[in-house]
Amino acid sequence: MADQPHKPAIRPLSPFLTVFRWPITMATSIVHRMTGVALAGGTVLLAWWLVASASGPETFDFFNMVVGSTLGQLVLFGFVWSFAFHMVNGIRHLAWDLGYGFSVPTANLTGILVFALSLLLAVGAFALVYLGQGGYYQ
Repeated sequence: MADQPHKPAIRPLSPFLTVFRWPITMATSIVHRMTGVALAGGTVLLAWWLVASASGPETFDFFNMVVGSTLGQLVLFGFVWSFAFHMVNGIRHLAWDLGYGFSVPTANLTGILVFALSLLLAVGAFALVYLGQGGYYQ
């Protein structure tokens, strides 16, 4: 054993994610990127809807069956929420580009408002559709 060199312990080069306290601005930044990816993926769903509507009633009925399922509704809600979050946070970024909202209390407040307003918009959109006021079931 004496002829084997000592191996140093392998340690991470930076602290792990659990070490960091996630400020709201960091969370909104990460979620903004994630919703951008979700929106890109959601365009496949949108394209499927357009192709199904142009392909005839059988194809469109199959699409409606898939999207009308519980899993389909969850995916649709995630897509709508992603759109709402990305839009509201994009408006926040536009304000930042104009030089407004950089103080820490304001940035924290607007970050919380982005989450709350995007959830409210997504729930509101689904409520309009389910109540028959969104033009879908009329």
